[in-house]
Amino acid sequence: MSDANRALLERLRSQATRHLADTLGIELVELTAERVVATMPVDERTRQPFGILHGGASVALAETVASLGGTMNVDLERNAVVGVEINANHLRAKKEGTVTATATPIHVGRSTQVWHISIVDEQGRQVCISRCTLAVVPHERS
Repeated sequence: MSDANRALLERLRSQATRHLADTLGIELVELTAERVVATMPVDERTRQPFGILHGGASVALAETVASLGGTMNVDLERNAVVGVEINANHLRAKKEGTVTATATPIHVGRSTQVWHISIVDEQGRQVCISRCTLAVVPHERS
């Protein structure tokens, strides 16, 4: 890995949960090309008006871990990854505590990647299952 790629990877690790992920309290636990794990609290930031985990928060968590995994599988000097499709099945209501998302690649190609994301509660029970498709896009040259 080149020094420039190492620097980009370190920047990615330091910024992995900024912006929306930071607002939702997402914390990165593991980051490799084969597996990404992150946690998210179920609290006032992530609940819907009826007091349970908001499906949109689960989808944001799912796309966050998939996108981070996708980024680990490209040459960061030349490419980026962007989400183009995500689906989710919300399987269990969650009122409080923490959920953990684990993303693993189904397909890693030159122009697309597909990731499987499992979101579980503290007892390992499925809360949400998701699939996210990413596009690998070249950086624009000036």
